[in-house]
Amino acid sequence: MDVFKAIKERRSVKHFDPNHEMSETEKEEILSLAALSPTAFNIQHWRFLVVEDKELRNQIREAAWGQAQVTDASLLVVLCADKDAWKKNPERYWVNAPKEVQDYLIPAIGNYYEGKERVQLDECMRSCGFAAQTLMLAAKGMGYDSCPMDGFDFEKVAELVNLPDDHVISMFVAIGKATEPANPRGGQLPLSEIVLKDRFK
Repeated sequence: MDVFKAIKERRSVKHFDPNHEMSETEKEEILSLAALSPTAFNIQHWRFLVVEDKELRNQIREAAWGQAQVTDASLLVVLCADKDAWKKNPERYWVNAPKEVQDYLIPAIGNYYEGKERVQLDECMRSCGFAAQTLMLAAKGMGYDSCPMDGFDFEKVAELVNLPDDHVISMFVAIGKATEPANPRGGQLPLSEIVLKDRFK
């Protein structure tokens, strides 16, 4: 599908066919595309937790206040990030770069994040946002629909999935075959209201 068409047609679908199964090849393709999403310093700190266990899905649905897309989607990704990825063998993020690039960027990673917990967390959320959009557009391009979700008990889900202490959950992305179309768009603000030039007045 043309990328412009995918952007225009991507909607947050709430009703998925619970009997549809994505092939392993499709899952790998969509996750491989998401892994091409940008991250600062190429630290790739998103973690795509794919939940396949049906009982765990039911428990997560309960923590998501009964939202059916948690159990009915063909693919449920709990999009997480490793807050400490910046300091875990950062050499590997630039292993294929020229030495002069490595010599500059690898120390810069530590200089940028060391002692800045808010920056570390903000970076996690930005990167997961990029990855989530890539997942959703890739899904649309493959003929699937999706729904980004943050309507759930984050602490309960973290407990259910054994989230490590140095990780954070950003959102879910549910992907599958829609059984009902999304509701009409609620109303798009005009560009004149959301696009500014140079400065806020």
